Amino acid sequence: MLLRGMEVNEKDILRDFLYEAIFIPEGVKPPDRSIIEQPELRIYYEDFGTCRADHCIVADNNGKVIGAVWTRIMNDYGHVDDETPSFAIALYKEYRGQGIGTRMMNEMLALLKEKGYKQASLAVQKANYAVRMYEKVGFKTVDENAEEYIMVCEL
Repeated sequence: MLLRGMEVNEKDILRDFLYEAIFIPEGVKPPDRSIIEQPELRIYYEDFGTCRADHCIVADNNGKVIGAVWTRIMNDYGHVDDETPSFAIALYKEYRGQGIGTRMMNEMLALLKEKGYKQASLAVQKANYAVRMYEKVGFKTVDENAEEYIMVCEL
């Protein structure tokens, strides 16, 4: 399994992985895929690659992209300020729980540090098992609401 930068012709995968990133609690019916067309979700992929903080690393398993982690500065759920890139990450279900997400997160955090960013942020639902992984790679909760933690990782 190889971690590499996303190719320009692969930008459409962000739509798939954005849908995969939606946390679905046990026993809850997944939303229709069209949910990613809502304006508050389109900001995660629309015109990706045109802004300075647009970075994407994919997990490539023998030529098949199985996961992606990407960042951009946007007014999303994890927005803390206009200098802090927000994270999005997803793996196809059959590849979760194998340490791939942790590897992808660490690789992206190293890239952002190399690019001169001071911190990165994300929002995660409190019930999401990924909270532990985010803490393990250095994210700390800086705010919360009824459903989500807002987390920041100092670089």
